[in-house]
Formats: sequence, C-alpha cells, structure tokens
Amino acid sequence: MEKLKLTLGLLTIMILFSCKEKQYADKIYEKPEIVREAPSKFLSPEESMKTFYLPEGYKVELVASEPMVDEPVAIAWDGDGRMYVAEMNTYMQDVDGTGTNRSISKIKLLEDLDGDGKMDKSTVFIDSLLLPRMILPLENELIVNETFSYDLWSYKDTDNDGVADKKERVYHNKNRRGGNLEHQQSGLLWNLDNWVYTTYNPARFKFKKNKVIVDTLENMTRGQWGLTQDDMGIMYYSTAGAENPAYGFQQHAVYGAYDPPGRLAEGFMEPWPIVGTPDVQGGPKRLREDNTLNYFTGVAGQELFRGHKLPPSMYGDLFIPEPVGRLIRRAKVKNENGKKVLYNAYDKTEFMASTDLNFRPVQAKTGPDGTLYIVDMYRGIIQESNWTREGSAIRPVIIRKELDKNIGKGRIYRIVHEDIKPDKRPNMLGKSASELLEYLGHPNGWYRNTAQKLIILKEDESVIEDLKDIARDNESFFGGLFNADKDFGLQRIHALYTLEGLDALDKTLVNEKLKDEDTRVKVIAIRLCDSYLKSGDTSLLSSLEELSKSDDIEVVNQIALSLRNSKDKKATEILDFIGEKFNENEIIAHSVKESLKKDDSRLAQLKEQFSDKSINDRKRILDGYDIYNQLCITCHGADMQGAKSEDGLLIAPTLIGSPRVLGNKNTLNKILLNGLIGPIDGKEYGIMLPLKDNGDQWLSDVLSYVRAINGASLISKKDVRNTRAATKDREDYWTLEELEKEEKTKNR
Repeated sequence: MEKLKLTLGLLTIMILFSCKEKQYADKIYEKPEIVREAPSKFLSPEESMKTFYLPEGYKVELVASEPMVDEPVAIAWDGDGRMYVAEMNTYMQDVDGTGTNRSISKIKLLEDLDGDGKMDKSTVFIDSLLLPRMILPLENELIVNETFSYDLWSYKDTDNDGVADKKERVYHNKNRRGGNLEHQQSGLLWNLDNWVYTTYNPARFKFKKNKVIVDTLENMTRGQWGLTQDDMGIMYYSTAGAENPAYGFQQHAVYGAYDPPGRLAEGFMEPWPIVGTPDVQGGPKRLREDNTLNYFTGVAGQELFRGHKLPPSMYGDLFIPEPVGRLIRRAKVKNENGKKVLYNAYDKTEFMASTDLNFRPVQAKTGPDGTLYIVDMYRGIIQESNWTREGSAIRPVIIRKELDKNIGKGRIYRIVHEDIKPDKRPNMLGKSASELLEYLGHPNGWYRNTAQKLIILKEDESVIEDLKDIARDNESFFGGLFNADKDFGLQRIHALYTLEGLDALDKTLVNEKLKDEDTRVKVIAIRLCDSYLKSGDTSLLSSLEELSKSDDIEVVNQIALSLRNSKDKKATEILDFIGEKFNENEIIAHSVKESLKKDDSRLAQLKEQFSDKSINDRKRILDGYDIYNQLCITCHGADMQGAKSEDGLLIAPTLIGSPRVLGNKNTLNKILLNGLIGPIDGKEYGIMLPLKDNGDQWLSDVLSYVRAINGASLISKKDVRNTRAATKDREDYWTLEELEKEEKTKNR
C-alpha cells in the first residue's frame, strides 16, 4: 500500500510538471517590418518598453531607471535582495571618449521597500571610482575591482546608512592591468567549487573571514564582458573582440580551455534584429540587405538562467545580450554524445528584440525573485573610443545619427511571465548557518549558491554533521520525496561543496558519493577526488577504475579529466583503458589525450625552450607570455596564427613568420604604441588597437615573447622608450602603407 501511495504521488508530480510545460509553451512574436533607419532620440522607459518584442506571455517590468541609475553595467544582490549597481559614469561621454579615466564612477545601492519589484531607494554606496568592473557581495561587505587594476577592495557599511565607510584592499597586484577599456577582466563569479573566477586574469580567489587565498590556472579559458555558470559549475564565456558569443563550456575551467568545432549549431552565429544596425564596427560586411546585423559582434554579459519563476522550459537556457543588435538571444543547451551544443531557441527570431536604437543590453542575471533581469546601459555609443577614432568605419555613423549626444541614462528591467508571480525578497543575512541549510535545495540557483557562500563565510562548524547527513540522505533529512520544489541531487551537490568550503570534506564521504544514484552527484564526487589525487593519494583509484567501466559518458569523461592530477601508474592504466573504449567519442578522447600529458604544460615547455637564455631574458619572455594570454590571445590566438571567428575567418593576422614581427623593431614598436588600421597583406581585419597607455617594460616584454617564439632577438625597454619619444605627437593609427613608406625612406 505504501509503495502504491509513493508511486501515485510521484506520478502526480510528473503530471503537474507536464501540464506546466504545456501551459507555458512558447509562442514567438510576429516579427514587425524591419526599420532600416530608426531615429536615435531618447525615449522614456515607458516608451522604450513599447519597442520590445518578447514571446507570448512574457512581459518586461521596469525595476529602475535614470536618475536612480546612470550608465549601469553590472548588478548583484546581497543575501537580503538589496541590489548593487556598478556604473561607468565616464564611459564614452562624447565620440572621442574625453575624460574616460576620471575617477568619478559610482556603485549604487538600490532597495525595493514595498516588495513590488520596483526599486524605491537609491544610495551612492561607493563614490569616486575608476570605471568599476566587478562586484561581489559577501556576507556584510562588497568586493570591488576597478578598470586598469588587478586589485580587489572590500567595502563595508558599518553604521547601516547605505554608504560604505570602511575600505580595505584584500588583494594587491602592483602591475597595472594593460590593454584598453574593453579588454579588461570581468566576472568575480563565486563558482560552485568555492573559487571566485574572473575572465582574462588566470588568478582565482577563495574568500575566508580573515584572508584571501590566491591560486593561478595556466590554461584557463579567457573571455571579456560576462561570466556565468550552470548547476555543475561549468562556466560560459564570451568575447566581443573575437565576435564569439559562447565558449569554454565543455568542461570546468580548472581542466583548461577546450572549444571543439560544432559547439554552436549551424546558423547560431546569425542574429535576427528588428532594427537597422548602421553603427556596427565591421561596416557593410556585417550588414544584410535590410541593414540589420548579420553576425554576432557585441556579445556581453551572458547568463545561464537558473530561476524558478519563469516557465520551467527556460531553466538552464543561456541568454546572450547583443547590445549592437539591440537584442537578446535565448540558447538551448543540448548534450549530444557528451558534447554540449547551443541552438537558437527560435527560428530566425530572438527571445527579445527592440527597435529603440538606445537599447543597449549589457548584462542578464537570474534574480532572487526567480525572474530574469536585464541591465540596459541605454545610450548612443556602445564602442570604446579606440574604435571611434578618425578613420574608423563607425565614426561617421555616430556623428550622422547623433549617437554621441545620448548619454547619462540607464535602465534595469526584469522579464516576468503573466501567469507566474515573482518571488518575494529574500531574507538570508540574519539567518544562522543551520537555518540556511534548507536553501541548498531551493529551486532557484541564486538561493542555492548564495546559501552555500553565506554558510562558508560564517565558518560555523556546528553544521558539518548536518551537511554530511544531507550529502548522504537529504530526502530523509528534509522529510521525504513530496517536496516537489526541491532537486535533491543538486542539494547533495551543494552540501558536498559547502563541506569542501568549510575544509570539512572527508575522503570516506567522497568515496560513498562515487556510488550516488544521481549521475550529477557522481560527477561532482569524481571532481572532488582531484585534491586527493594531486597530493599523491592513490586510495581512490580503485573506485575510479571501477567507475571507468560505466557507459555513462559524463561519468567517464570526468574520470578522464580528474586523472590528470595523478602521476601514479594506475591512473595511466585507467586512462589507457578509457581511451581505447571511447576512442570514437570526440570529448572523451580529448580529455584522455590531455590528461596523459600530465606535467607537459605550455609553461614548462617555454622554460625548456629558452633555457639557454639569460635569467633576465627568460623572465621577460615568460612575463610576455602572461601578458599575451591576458590580452593578445583574444584576436591572435593561443598559437599566434590568428583566432578564427565561427565562420572560419581570421580575427587578426598570424604573428608566426609575420614580416612586421621579424622586421624592423622600431616599426613593430610603432604598431603597438599607436595601433594599425587598414589592409594587411591585401586582407581587411579589425583595428589593431593602440597600447601606448601601457609602460615601456610591459610593451617590450610582450613583443619579446612574440619575437622569441619566432626565433628573433628580444626588444628592450630602451627600444620602446626611444620609439615612444620619437612619435609622442602622433595620435592617429598607423597604416601599413605609411609604415612601409617611412621604412623605405630611412633605408635610402
């Protein structure tokens, strides 16, 4: 009888969820006639919202707008649902970017006092910042990073007036972050694994009550504006520089960068705006006959939606803002024989699109209320000043459309469904660690991650045994199967990683979880073996060997990834077995191949390759390698042969065997100092941006690395300094024709 009741209960739950899916089935909007040349005048928030197109049943609600917010670029919530908003108040205030580097930007604190979803109060939490890029709320503080810096600062409001009154640097790197404004790091994502990640910077951080732990990953994926994660902690990156809307999501970042061909479905790179896009940096080649954007270009601020107050079919979808195209792509993530592949959720249509030329979505976020939030910078110019200089394709368009006049505003929206009521504000900051345990199984990923973070920051050891009980048998711990909102597998995963964050994870529990009935828990347990394997512990290898006989691709692939941490002979034998059994599976074969390399890293190879150089020269080459990977790799590729866009075209020319690299040092210095525009060897590429804001040592190191790989002599700091002095009055880009003419004149 009890079994019958249990079965009927489960069937009821399944039927209810099935009905929900049918009830919320998407019906896409009827696309309006394309507006080739829309006016650029400012619209009020209410007027702008009338230009939005969304699937049937979805609607946009205004959360905040000017003057409450001004030039917003990023948002984050504390445990009580108060919203921090980073503003770039000096971003492109005219076509030349005059005054960009003034330290007058702000971080606002917004509060919804009556619970209606719209913000009622705005306070300047931090003032006088240089273009703040990253914000991470902890328990009672906000971690902040500013442009051109690696430093992380902690800000606290000790008297509860909504204004930070205590400032402390918690991470310091004396080097200036190089590159232009758009090639800076972003992120500060507290990952499932309790490390906090950024995009370009290979460093990652762990926050404890009284210290910050720093670690580095040599072969980590690097991206630009935006970083998000799925339920398993797999992160999704994007880069506007390489026109790449999504990558890095095949495996966790700790196992290195891997982006197999076919990860984006055929046609995925083609966006479908509903308004003409005259202000695209690529010019006519990036426009259709109807004047709309034909290829993703400004991708930024993507979000893997994990909320609970929109139709269930939206959970786990990737939302990619495209501010140049004035749209947001909804991507379905499908697992095809172990490879994750992204598909547009609609046929030749976007989830959200606007005819308002000032609609500039730069970030999407899952909110505590379970809905999807959109940060709209709402402005005319979205490109940084290096792309709007004299001679650029976009400058005449900006001036003609008067986009440079549209500044000083900003909107934050949330996307809701007309049949689903958003959740109330959270109330987590005042709760004890034991009271937060149940949130580890909340249907909203924001709650699960926030609860895990807060429990770890409290460092309360009294919950350790409860966490172990949850990891072992959370269905009994929370009263059985009939709590339909909970995903018990995800709750066990968060319990395991919360124990890891409290330094309370034990090997016995990990070994138990290798046999968990939920594949996701099994995969996480394998990943948690990494630290033991790395330390030389071989006691878990027998369990991993047994698991390697499974036909579950996710399980076997994680074993292949994790075994790169062990140098034991048994680990190699298991990898050989997996490699032979799954030799036709692209994903597993790659994992096995990379894991068999063990310590044969790129850094180790470089040290060996240049072992005959002096200590100083080796240091300069390795420093240049680090700079290259944080900046140049986006366009020139890891192998220096030019990164390819998804349509197979090179973003930038190859540096291997390049006559510019191997030729006159002074000419090469000029290119880096002032940039390069126009055709190169008969082909058109994007603009090579000027890097003169960086120091002579920085420039000479990265150039020395590039030349050393090409077998050429290094460039000295003095070389760069002399070129800088000789060209100090030049503001424009160089063209190859100019440089070649100058060189010929000097050689006469």
